[in-house]
Amino acid sequence: MLFVPRAPLVLLAATLALSACGQRKEGAPAEPAVRPVRTNVVAEGAGSELRRFPGRVEATQQAELSFRVAGLLRDIPVREGDRVETGVLLARLDPTDFETTLADRQATFDNAERNFRRASELVESGSISRLDYDRMEAQFRSAEAALKQARNNLAYTELRAPFAGRVAQRLVENFEEVQAKQPVLYLQGSRQLDVVIDLPEGIIRTVRRETAVNAEEDVRSSDAARVRAWASFDDHPALRLPLTLREVATRADPAAQTYRVTFSMEPPAEFTVLPGMSAEVAVDFSPLYGGDQAFWVPASAVQADAELEPRVWLYDPATGTVSGRPVSVGRLAEDRIEVLAGLAGGEEIITAGAPYLAEGMRVKPLPQLEQAEPRPGDR
Repeated sequence: MLFVPRAPLVLLAATLALSACGQRKEGAPAEPAVRPVRTNVVAEGAGSELRRFPGRVEATQQAELSFRVAGLLRDIPVREGDRVETGVLLARLDPTDFETTLADRQATFDNAERNFRRASELVESGSISRLDYDRMEAQFRSAEAALKQARNNLAYTELRAPFAGRVAQRLVENFEEVQAKQPVLYLQGSRQLDVVIDLPEGIIRTVRRETAVNAEEDVRSSDAARVRAWASFDDHPALRLPLTLREVATRADPAAQTYRVTFSMEPPAEFTVLPGMSAEVAVDFSPLYGGDQAFWVPASAVQADAELEPRVWLYDPATGTVSGRPVSVGRLAEDRIEVLAGLAGGEEIITAGAPYLAEGMRVKPLPQLEQAEPRPGDR
């Protein structure tokens, strides 16, 4: 009779039992994975064509003023920031030399006028020749023109405001010698302001052909004039100031490849706005693209299916699963893309994690991150 130790038998039985258990676990169905994603609700048509641009404030009326004659600056009674009315004296040159020249031109003119009058009487009686008469008439006309120029030069020694506004910058100081056409003052109108933005060429290309502004069409009577725009400032974000389209440049900036668009704005009564300040301009381009419903969604939400057709993933909160929906896309602007068809508004779409999804997959939307409020005493 063969004797087998009991310890090896017990060890063998335990090994077989563990092996059987492992085979059952491998054959059991795996639990489906729940993938974390980020979602976004498609706005129901709100602001689908609303774009924001950095803008700069400029004066509608502005001029760099200079004298038309050279001389010594004798008086400059205005300072930077002063408000002035039309015709107010801004600067004056020393008129001494111009007054002397005017007196000399006046004497020359008086003498030429007397000689011409006398010659007019003598030529009729034949006392002088027609040639002498013509020479005296030419001298009279020349003296008359020189006198007029001397009077103008004396008037040019005074620099007056061509329109009501504000002295933005004074470029010279009193008692300086200034040259003709040398800038002296920079004057800006204060009754109306312009807000200027630089429009990218990508937006210009998407404008319908029939709404584009051309050389024969007045911008104020074109479809482009129906564009709605507002300006806001950092320290008054809740106040939207309406803008009126005034000019659209059709020649691009050679460096930035952007087109200058100018809006008019009435100065607000709530706070002071000066030329040179920056603003944020919101422009609604809906009138330029017709009445078709379109939505702007994050570009990461649009993926390609097996046939390389665009689609988005919709999240169903009731089942916690996703389903694909084909869409038709249009323009791409920075990190957002235009969806022309396939969405009705109000859908919750996947914006992060879309490339790893499959039909009917369970997902878990991640909570929207918010910045925690500082505790008392934290800095």
